[in-house]
Amino acid sequence: MNEEEIYTEQQDASDELYQKFVFKTDPGQEAYRIDKFLMNRIEGATRNKIQQAIHNKMVLVNGSEVKPNFKVKGNQEIVVFTDTAPDENEIVPENIPLNIFYEDEHIVIVNKAAGMVVHPGSGNPNVTLLNAMAWHLQQQNAAINAETLPRFGMVHRIDKNTSGLLVLAKTEQAMRNLAKQFFDHTVDRKYMALVWGDVAEDEGTIVAHVGRNLRFRKLFEAYPEGDHGKEAITHYKVLERFGYVTLVQCILETGRTHQIRVHMKHIGHPLFNDDFYGGDRIVKGTVYAKYKQFVDNCFAICPRQALHAKTLGFTHPATGEPIFFESDLAKDIEEVIEKWRRYTTAYRPTE
Repeated sequence: MNEEEIYTEQQDASDELYQKFVFKTDPGQEAYRIDKFLMNRIEGATRNKIQQAIHNKMVLVNGSEVKPNFKVKGNQEIVVFTDTAPDENEIVPENIPLNIFYEDEHIVIVNKAAGMVVHPGSGNPNVTLLNAMAWHLQQQNAAINAETLPRFGMVHRIDKNTSGLLVLAKTEQAMRNLAKQFFDHTVDRKYMALVWGDVAEDEGTIVAHVGRNLRFRKLFEAYPEGDHGKEAITHYKVLERFGYVTLVQCILETGRTHQIRVHMKHIGHPLFNDDFYGGDRIVKGTVYAKYKQFVDNCFAICPRQALHAKTLGFTHPATGEPIFFESDLAKDIEEVIEKWRRYTTAYRPTE
């Protein structure tokens, strides 16, 4: 069998829900049906899954869509996008309110509330954003069901306890186009985060791989030497200082799971009230009982990590025009920030 150059862009520690396989065939590659070719090269692939990917236009040869009977030849580049999220046999429509920020025939922008899981999985079989979206779509078209749109074009996600903007694709073409934009890091995503401590630099860039903690698989860790995990880059900028905490803007260049939370902890500034990464205790401040009570009150107002996906910009998958969306900060984060403003004005912390 002829050898070909193969590389993958894995997303196992990512908020982007597709991985990309790229195969570059040898000049001497003999003609071979593409479904059989890919079955021999993608671990766990079946003919049915490959043909479904081809049908969904998630397989490209030299940048063009192909049919299942297409024959691979020499000097060709084959790109395959595959879904890496947990398989779910059924998405049950549920009448759950959604904040639809924007919708057309190609995409939907949702302003997700904190506490809502994006898609069903272990421990969260229902009451997710996808269950709500299935209901929303059925009100538009009764013929839509779990079999016709089992995943509803998800190309990225945000954490359960993170609020803010999320895009979903309504067509296969839009799904493929958006997945490529996420892979190419051309999607503009800005987050607002309240972090512990007085961040020293007004702006900076954090470069450290993000991967699963080697002991505790639910946690992720920063690996600055790149010896584990996947490349992750976060740009941050200080927006407002409160002495003991800082409001920062974070721009994602990559989209790893828990990336902002892990990166800010890595530089010594865990997110305010982040129970996974040490932000749910007093990290910076005084020993006075009144201060502890103040922080506890803030925790009660915002009982989750203070992180909001504020902006989302990309090229519209159908029109090719740049589009940009911006949401207001979630009310719980806004209220906590205002409390810190008042506290800072009253006490002016100096340490």
